[in-house]
Amino acid sequence: MRHLKLIVCSLLVTGFVALHAAENKNAVKPYPLKTCVVSGEKLDAMGSPYVFNHKGQEIKLCCKGCLKAFNKEPEKYLKKLATAPQGK
Repeated sequence: MRHLKLIVCSLLVTGFVALHAAENKNAVKPYPLKTCVVSGEKLDAMGSPYVFNHKGQEIKLCCKGCLKAFNKEPEKYLKKLATAPQGK
């Protein structure tokens, strides 16, 4: 009986840790800028920004029209995000 309790507790802890790890894996890094990473325009310059996730990074563009340029060279824009000062 004692071994059964130990096994059940171990399984519960393992399940909790696995679930928590999966939640963190799906976490998306927030977009750090107030401007479009493609055009440099304010995010609300053309109405509501176009928002999507790309490889775990939230991306906000001033309009859906900038999506084509982003998709053409996503690594270029992700690099801009990584080196950009926060909140600009």
